[in-house]
Amino acid sequence: MLSKKIETALNKQVRIEAESSQIYLSMASWSETNGLEGISKFMYAQSDEERVHMLKLMKFINERGGHAQVTELTSPKTNYETFQEMFEELYKHEVFVSNSINELVHISLTEKDYASHNFLQWYVAEQIEEEAVAKTILDKINLIGDDKGGLYLFDRDIQQPNINGAKK
Repeated sequence: MLSKKIETALNKQVRIEAESSQIYLSMASWSETNGLEGISKFMYAQSDEERVHMLKLMKFINERGGHAQVTELTSPKTNYETFQEMFEELYKHEVFVSNSINELVHISLTEKDYASHNFLQWYVAEQIEEEAVAKTILDKINLIGDDKGGLYLFDRDIQQPNINGAKK
């Protein structure tokens, strides 16, 4: 059984994962309308992945005797000056999500809820990967600078399965 404290914290993470999916979805739409097909495909796939993270949390909460909550979401930003700005915001958001997961792990330990602690280790590992991918992409974008040819190649290459490292 989940304590109320853990249930509340996990439900907060459900919302964060749902909002993450919406952020990626908004970025996908912006990219698509700005002719960045590769980036758009990448963002749509990331949006789907974040939704899976949310659903995994919801199932865990319900299976442990809690009640997963679907709440109102904050609207994501819909416009960016540049694709670089978009990826900078993406990286900052992934760091925010990592901090939230770390706080959940801390709460699970203080509550002596080792089942939740064990469950959350998947999210810890996932966030290490998410941050690394975002940072690698941002580093590549910084190398490109204002080179339109570089942007073209980057947009094409981000569609490749190996552009984002260990991603599935």
